Amino acid sequence: MSQADISVQGTPNPNAAKFVVSGASLGTTSRSYFAAGDVGDDDLAARLFGVHGVRALLIVDNFITVTKSDEVAWDDIVEDITWIIGEALGS
Repeated sequence: MSQADISVQGTPNPNAAKFVVSGASLGTTSRSYFAAGDVGDDDLAARLFGVHGVRALLIVDNFITVTKSDEVAWDDIVEDITWIIGEALGS
């Protein structure tokens, strides 16, 4: 990856993972969304909710915590989520 590296960290909640960005910022305002209809004009959040199984997002300066539904495995969506974040950062 060119400017930003994205690493994935587990959380105490098995249905939540933290996507940490180094070398870039996701914005100066933290924001959280619990449904796709809540994102307004936040293009990154809208694209992440487009990934099957994404249920909630917490976006902070250098990380995004993604919460998924029980029926979806992380192995099935991590690559898509990482790609969307990287693309949004121009990486």
